[in-house]
Amino acid sequence: MIKTILICACLITLFCPAVGYTGSADTVTISGAKSAISAKAIIVLPDTYAKSKKKYPVVYLLHGWSGNYRNWYDKTDLETLTDRFNLIIVCPDGGYAGWYIDSPLNKESKYSTYIAVDVVAYVDQHYRTLPTVSGRAICGLSMGGHGALYLLSTYHEIYAMAGSISGLMELTPYAKRYGVVELLGEFETRQQVWRDYSCIALIDSLKGKKKRIMLDCGTADPFIETNRELHRLMISADIEHDYVERFGGHSWEYWTGALEYHLLFFVKNGLSDR
Repeated sequence: MIKTILICACLITLFCPAVGYTGSADTVTISGAKSAISAKAIIVLPDTYAKSKKKYPVVYLLHGWSGNYRNWYDKTDLETLTDRFNLIIVCPDGGYAGWYIDSPLNKESKYSTYIAVDVVAYVDQHYRTLPTVSGRAICGLSMGGHGALYLLSTYHEIYAMAGSISGLMELTPYAKRYGVVELLGEFETRQQVWRDYSCIALIDSLKGKKKRIMLDCGTADPFIETNRELHRLMISADIEHDYVERFGGHSWEYWTGALEYHLLFFVKNGLSDR
């Protein structure tokens, strides 16, 4: 079933927070064996983590272009959200303009491998996670929204679900911006490469995979048309997903308001501490 939802900008309280409980956060350095990237990450644990021996599902939360691993943690109360949904949230670093891909030109920029292989391996090794596909979801804003869908499409065996908030789904209109040219080369001479690395070109890989996907973008966002186009293509390809437009732009006000909906979507679709 494909759901298209238009809702107002005000954030509905989806759950009442647990009074008197708050999670904790670790800041770690993750050095990638496969990618050769070393970067910091914040790992947010629910309050129950220290009091139990059970394993927890994990949501990997990606930052946007020009951002870093601290952005989500600094802008919203992730401790309360980990308590509310009883899961672990991991905020890795995707580079200033890493785009969560393995660059075919710059062999030192392998952020696809870093996030999906190295970071996941570290988290599963050092924390009590559900180390299975069904125990992992990935979500992100802007560059990270593209990254979440790209990684879901590329690593079917790692993630069960993905959420994109204000994601840039088609790279080709922005060939002169956001640092993509340093990763993919000049668009004029490498047009097919640019298309191959855009989420819109990857949707066929999701056919029949039964992944859970949520696309979410503000009506005043400059990337709204790329989201609408991806939505239309996914309908044509019969790929199940939820699509949400709300009033708002490309801003932290929109992104922090949207995150709770995405976490609820993941939990309602089977990401749980079972």
